[in-house]
Amino acid sequence: MQELIDKLIKEAALTEAQAKQAVNVIAEYVKEKFPMISGAVDQIFPRQ
Repeated sequence: MQELIDKLIKEAALTEAQAKQAVNVIAEYVKEKFPMISGAVDQIFPRQ
């Protein structure tokens, strides 16, 4: 997940805190829309 955070920092000009928050928001959104894969999302995107 750090790779995604680093990419957001570099390409979207986010701070590290903003990038972590963005990843958490995206993970929660995916879990809401696709509850059947929420366990996989938790493994891929552990809470920061």
